[in-house]
Amino acid sequence: MNIDKAVYAVAGFFVIASVLLSIYHNQNWLWFTGFVGLNLFQAAFTGFCPLAKILKAAGVKPGHAFE
Repeated sequence: MNIDKAVYAVAGFFVIASVLLSIYHNQNWLWFTGFVGLNLFQAAFTGFCPLAKILKAAGVKPGHAFE
């Protein structure tokens, strides 16, 4: 798995988990969903993704978007 796919997988998991937590626990978990979406949005324009930097430092092979 490369960095691009890992970022998409983690972001998707966080969105699903926070929506489920907002349904079954507390509605304030939707703030986390918004944070993930905002981070993905800014990464599309700036190219800066904190998770991609962490994964690169951990030795995950780069994809095309976050080299």
